Amino acid sequence: MKSNKKTFIVLFCIAGFLIFAVCMFRTFVIRDYKGRKTTGKYEIAQASAILIDEKRLETFEQDGSNREVPLHFYFPNNINDLREKSLPLVIFSHGAFGYYQSNTSTYMELASHGYVVVSLDHPYHSFFTKDTAGKTITVDPEFFKSAMSIGSSDALESEVYDITSKWMELRISDMNFVLDELIEAGKDNALSDAWFFDEKDKNILTSVLKATDFDKIGLMGHSMGGATAVTVGRRADVSAVIDIDGTMLGEEKGVVDGVVIVNEEPYETPLLAIANEEHHQSEIEAAENSYAYANNVIMKNARCGYEIYFKNAGHMNFTDLPLISPVIANMLGTGSVDPGKCIDTMNGIILRFYDCYLKNEGGFSVEESY
Repeated sequence: MKSNKKTFIVLFCIAGFLIFAVCMFRTFVIRDYKGRKTTGKYEIAQASAILIDEKRLETFEQDGSNREVPLHFYFPNNINDLREKSLPLVIFSHGAFGYYQSNTSTYMELASHGYVVVSLDHPYHSFFTKDTAGKTITVDPEFFKSAMSIGSSDALESEVYDITSKWMELRISDMNFVLDELIEAGKDNALSDAWFFDEKDKNILTSVLKATDFDKIGLMGHSMGGATAVTVGRRADVSAVIDIDGTMLGEEKGVVDGVVIVNEEPYETPLLAIANEEHHQSEIEAAENSYAYANNVIMKNARCGYEIYFKNAGHMNFTDLPLISPVIANMLGTGSVDPGKCIDTMNGIILRFYDCYLKNEGGFSVEESY
């Protein structure tokens, strides 16, 4: 089981790297992608900003600069016509070597139904993003190298934990910082000095914050982003969490005598875990072999937890990549599931989950598999 865990981490990283390399350097294998048809009543608008964390130095640089976290907002177009504090907030974290647009269809579907979605970039973990100086920040080579080193068959659990815990510490700090700043800006109805934005977007951003209900917060992410969402989701001010095919690495607390120690505290926040079929099978094998796999432990201790998996789906079927570039998606080993049906079904389940736990609209139930 230890080998399977390392394999999943490495494959997720490699897949993310190739995906977004292709997205950045478009070739003939990329077909025109116009997104998915949304089902909500709202047209969607977008805006961007960068948050500067004055309490953290940027550890990937040696110039004494502070950590910066880019934000990308998706929300109903007629934001000024909506009732104040009427829209729940959902924050998304991408996977390793990912990009904020990885699940655009998911953000757009939620925004069309009256949500504010904020997709954040994790600089130096994302394939590329931009800083406040307009400089393009690409993935850190050492991050890539460490991800590859995990694949070594003789890597010890303690070595794997030493690497992944540092990844998770950075990402969890990013998401907590973003969440804190958004809540503070919503309370003050103003953008603090931590916010960097184009002046033309200032009124848009303040209008979005004015319409956002910060008592209704959801977190989600794909792969390592899902792991980030799960751990940050233990906060009392988070109302619902979705892990999209991620190993919950942030819940690992250490390794003792070669055995991974997983957080056993009850998980109080409603949690939905979505997996591909191979990932689902690995969870079953872990349970059969009494291996302390984080996902199994957290779901066992969840007060309100749901687990589903998609038959014949691969890790990348839970992003928009198969619809952007089927050739590259197939090279990465996506499943035989129909990609449009898979992402639409997943987005529909995500919408129903948040409607239940963020809008108090109806109940929520799911099948074991789709």
